[in-house]
Amino acid sequence: MAERTIEQGNTQMTDEQLLSLEAKYCSWGDTVHYAKHLNIFRRSEGMYLYDTQGVEYVDLQMWYSAANFGYKNERIADALKRQIDTLPQLTCQYLHEEKIRLAAKIAQDIEKKFGVKGRVHFNVGGAQAIEDAIKVVRNHTGKIPMFAFMGGYHGRTLAASAITSSYRYREHFGHFSDRAHFVPYPYRFRCTAAAKKEDCCDLSCLKPFQKLFESEYYSVLSPKNNNCEYGAFFVEPLQATGGYIDPPQNYFKELKKTLDKHHVLFVADEVQMGFYRTGKLWSIEHFEVVPDIIVFGKSLTNGLNPLSGIWAKEELISPEVFGPGMTHSTFSSNPLGTACGLAVMELIEESNFDVTVPQKGAYFLKKLKALQKKYPYIGEVGGLGLALRIEMCQKDGFTPNRALTDTIMNIGLKGELKAGGKKRGLVLDVGGYYKNVFTLAPSLYITEEEIDLSVMLFEEALQKALVV
Repeated sequence: MAERTIEQGNTQMTDEQLLSLEAKYCSWGDTVHYAKHLNIFRRSEGMYLYDTQGVEYVDLQMWYSAANFGYKNERIADALKRQIDTLPQLTCQYLHEEKIRLAAKIAQDIEKKFGVKGRVHFNVGGAQAIEDAIKVVRNHTGKIPMFAFMGGYHGRTLAASAITSSYRYREHFGHFSDRAHFVPYPYRFRCTAAAKKEDCCDLSCLKPFQKLFESEYYSVLSPKNNNCEYGAFFVEPLQATGGYIDPPQNYFKELKKTLDKHHVLFVADEVQMGFYRTGKLWSIEHFEVVPDIIVFGKSLTNGLNPLSGIWAKEELISPEVFGPGMTHSTFSSNPLGTACGLAVMELIEESNFDVTVPQKGAYFLKKLKALQKKYPYIGEVGGLGLALRIEMCQKDGFTPNRALTDTIMNIGLKGELKAGGKKRGLVLDVGGYYKNVFTLAPSLYITEEEIDLSVMLFEEALQKALVV
């Protein structure tokens, strides 16, 4: 194997040397080592990553949707550089312009769209913002138990993992609080309701949840005073790690009726699906529901600096009910992050993502459906906007096929695909209940030519995987 080197200042290390150091000194607890081939990437631009040899990898996951607006986005990067030269650091005890303007833009946009007043509260990561939302709910309702969906993912801190359905994330650490009551998500391809029909949904999967409120003996409600034991329902409008599953159009509308009737708050987790991933600023906008709390992060800064936050209705978060110091993080509302966030919001205001993202998503989905017709191993393709899914199955088109999924992912990471006329790699993220779903989250600036290239690369990887 040829030595691959890169110069870093006065030092020069090969990938092999770096991987040797990583094996000895890096914790695997803060990363994921699912892939057989461990890549060291050196450069990124647009929707591409580049390794030491300069091989170009088409990235179809964009840092788990943290970089919706492309790597090295010049406008957002320039905002970061300007902030570094003016006010790069400031404790959140004090105020700065970028924080105030960013909070105002988000709150004003939500008020315009949903017709309700609210306030914005910042933190540094998605899980931390989820924990802030939990605090707001507990403070307002006085209740600890929450509802959440099977297949949902809200983070891996102790409180966030309590409302994340995978036991794996709690297995070694126990419970910080009551584990959520997990409700089946409306997963139409693998519908558990008897009434499943092709391209049809009568919301049968919602009925068992609604039935919980019919009698005190179904464990959630005191009928004498209509008091529900649960404070909120934490919802990903499109499940992210669960496999980019989009629900039936009327599902959340009907769910919200039940929640409102029994004074249960609706919390929309937009950490992965926010900032036009689905063709709207918030994915919940697709479903005619007004949330009580919105949680956001990731692409708020296009991944350039950690920043997350929540928006909550005025009655939940006004200073009279949620006062100073109710939550705190040293780096919350940091100037570098808020400057990037402000640049993102200004970029959004001047763009037409509400038009271009659905158009590009429809074109991408059309290409994937054509691929599905050629290969019975592709059980389903779907999604919303540029949050797309490819569910890999056995040849019967339904039985989950994790082995094939893993093989395709690893072939992409080898960087030896030839589609498009030169050697390339393909970066794919795997999710789904059975780890058999490719969750595609390309740059919002992807072109039709790049979509064509992406589909060609995926088909080549699939063909190679079928003969391994």
